[in-house]
Amino acid sequence: MKPDETSIRRAVRDHYGRLAQTRKSSDSCCCPQSTTTSTAPPEASQIYDGCGSPIEAAGIKEGEIVVDLGSGGGFDAFRASKLVGQSGRVIGIDATPEMIWSARETANKYDFSNVEFRLGEIEHIPFDSGSADVVVSNCVINLAPDKLVVFREAHRILKPGGRLVVSDVIAERNLKIDRNDPKAWAECVAGALPESEYLGLIKEAGFTGIQTAEKTSGQDGKTTQSCCSSGISAVVLTATKPRNPNV
Repeated sequence: MKPDETSIRRAVRDHYGRLAQTRKSSDSCCCPQSTTTSTAPPEASQIYDGCGSPIEAAGIKEGEIVVDLGSGGGFDAFRASKLVGQSGRVIGIDATPEMIWSARETANKYDFSNVEFRLGEIEHIPFDSGSADVVVSNCVINLAPDKLVVFREAHRILKPGGRLVVSDVIAERNLKIDRNDPKAWAECVAGALPESEYLGLIKEAGFTGIQTAEKTSGQDGKTTQSCCSSGISAVVLTATKPRNPNV
């Protein structure tokens, strides 16, 4: 039976809306403890719920335009803003109003003039085609019921030669979860796909040069430097939009 997309989206918005308001994450496979060495504003760190670090793998350069899909409180967006400098720009996209409000408030408080946050779904990115140099996302695409649509949108907004860098969770063979449970989707478990299937969707969306830059596996519920439970792994994936559309 196909999961109820409306219920999933509502559960995800409710989950992250509460996180934005209470600044306290409920139990999930993600790992806010990894923010301890971050230079992001404390307000953004308090509501961070990612599962890796796509910013380090993105090779972001001064002057580039970076789009962060599912930007939450702005944790990765603020970090990217320091790399693009005043000649570049970072745009965060998030479907949860409370997250957008919080991120905008933080940006104003700390005078991040090269960052903006837009309310929108990552399946329908409010950004012009062929305009971004880099698209990043951190533990968010697993929340989308139709991931292929998300990857196609990322492909659309990237310039030819632009990079996609995604940190996300994937399912291992022993994962047993009710994929029709909206709460399990909100906790970034039910939406996790096997790595091969996840990579296949990125390829189907038109990307090339797809690589797994980093992977941290959960084993029997006990992990080393991992936020993932048994049956779930965290990965950082990179890909490129071809310069030649016929590739």
